[in-house]
Amino acid sequence: MTRKTESADRDALPQRVDEDLVVAYLAEHPDLLVRRPELLSKLIPPSRFDGDSVVDLQKVMIRRLTEELEQMKGCAEHLIATSRNNMSIQSRTHQVVMSMLAAGDLETLLRVVAEDMPAQLDLDIALLAFETPSEGIPAGLVAMSPGSVEGALGAGDVLLRSQRAADPIIFGDAATLINSFALARVAPKRNNPRIAPAAGPIGMLALGSRHDRTFHSSQGTELLAFLAGALEDCVSRWWPVSP
Repeated sequence: MTRKTESADRDALPQRVDEDLVVAYLAEHPDLLVRRPELLSKLIPPSRFDGDSVVDLQKVMIRRLTEELEQMKGCAEHLIATSRNNMSIQSRTHQVVMSMLAAGDLETLLRVVAEDMPAQLDLDIALLAFETPSEGIPAGLVAMSPGSVEGALGAGDVLLRSQRAADPIIFGDAATLINSFALARVAPKRNNPRIAPAAGPIGMLALGSRHDRTFHSSQGTELLAFLAGALEDCVSRWWPVSP
């Protein structure tokens, strides 16, 4: 019984494939390279010249074309991965906006910003800061002095920074952990002139990440501007009106 088992085990082992077997297989399957063209880039074609003083330019050109093909393949894979990542970020941003619009009051909105937004967008912190006195400000908001938004954003509406320390006035104690951040202007009065002055002061949405390339200057800002615009609408509806 043991001898039969040992014999069966030997038969199950793969046989060594030598050059003669490969040649025989190719002779029986001459269309192999037609069916598997990717093998062409793995094979080394013979040189047309045997002398050391002659350079086979065709061989050099084939090698260069093969390298370019591999580079193009890598670029295509990178483009596909980037597109998928962008679609994922867009979908998650839309989910956050839907949660903000579903909030029935400012307290719920701030909870969405502080909790749902970092979780959905894979961030470490998200907060709203406004140029308003700290007295009486709703819990969860950051109070800033007048001119702070203009000082941080300048004339633009969105600012992206990578490998840059965050401002502790905006991010508080979390500033020491943040290595890249995004700021977006939130100004309800600017985009809706029908809103009363008490609809809300000028402010900004601040997003931070401990990863130094989560935000960088070469990124598009459309989604962030869309997110800030949705916040403007929500703040304009639920900001406490002074008597």
